[in-house]
Amino acid sequence: MMNIRPSTTIRRDYNGFSKYCHELDEPVVLTRNGEADLVVMSHETFRRMEARIKLQSKLLVAEKQVAEGAPLIEHDQVIANIRRKIL
Repeated sequence: MMNIRPSTTIRRDYNGFSKYCHELDEPVVLTRNGEADLVVMSHETFRRMEARIKLQSKLLVAEKQVAEGAPLIEHDQVIANIRRKIL
């Protein structure tokens, strides 16, 4: 369910609206003259959404590679590669 608020909400009480967005942890649609105008969310929510989109993009690339027959790497080898890179 979408969270919808009139744009006057943010103008009347920015601090209260900010707190609402942080507690809700989801995007909020602001309306202007009864029509959807803006989508607002906390910075933390935006960062998580951005990270999810990047992960989905990488997973789509990986799925395509597997479908095209790219060779798979064993779990132990992946872990060894990661350890080599971080140590």
